[in-house]
Amino acid sequence: MKQTIVVKLGGEVIASSELSQLTADLAELGRTARLVVTHGGGPQATKLQEALGQTPHKIAGRRVTDAATLDVMKMVLAGKLNVDLCAALVKVGAKPVGLHGASDMLIAAERRPPRVYSGAGPEPVDLGYVGDVVSVDTELLEVLLGAGRMPVLACLGCGSDGQVYNINADIVATKVAVALAAASLVLISDVRGVLRDVKDPSSRIARMTIGEGQALIQSGLVKEGMIPKLEECFSAISAGAKQVHIVGRLSKGELSSEIAIPGSIGTVVVA
Repeated sequence: MKQTIVVKLGGEVIASSELSQLTADLAELGRTARLVVTHGGGPQATKLQEALGQTPHKIAGRRVTDAATLDVMKMVLAGKLNVDLCAALVKVGAKPVGLHGASDMLIAAERRPPRVYSGAGPEPVDLGYVGDVVSVDTELLEVLLGAGRMPVLACLGCGSDGQVYNINADIVATKVAVALAAASLVLISDVRGVLRDVKDPSSRIARMTIGEGQALIQSGLVKEGMIPKLEECFSAISAGAKQVHIVGRLSKGELSSEIAIPGSIGTVVVA
């Protein structure tokens, strides 16, 4: 049986000139593996917020989502980006199916209560309409994967009351990977792995355990958006994921290389 692989694309990757090469690699990988793609859209959401006169608000790398911001996330994630990504995959011969959390409750979610976040001080923070994943409809995903389709998931969740929630794309990807018992979870963004020095690409850490990652966060070497990314990696590993890869924009063939030789291109997080 083909192995299952979950790949998450950051919004900055979708907007990059490398997208056509990456979609070609995804299509090729999809011929030998059962592939699920999830995507974010942070940069595009920020750009639309500013165009609409909104002021984006982030706390420790996490977007605060009020009602107006949630509307923007719907437009960007389940709208333009999901359509554009699916179209790019169609162009290279893949069979993508665009989905979001409200697609038959594919990503069931509930509102996240206020909590204390690393790098945000000692007081609990309310992020607004930000959700936590309650469950993933693996039955629907298995139907699509069994039919040779490639699910492409926008990172929105939905409650049983119909309330839609903004969810970090890394979280959606990790929950989907755990639910499907994926062999690999690959997080693709504009950061080429975890760096000991963010100004020095050669300081990339090839392999990292949960303990080593937690120590880097405590030391302050890892900060801002990398903190929630690593914390979701830890959660995924703790929940049973075998390995999580953090990689940056990829050249031709590097996606398959990283999966075949973990840590050769980015950072692989293991138990």
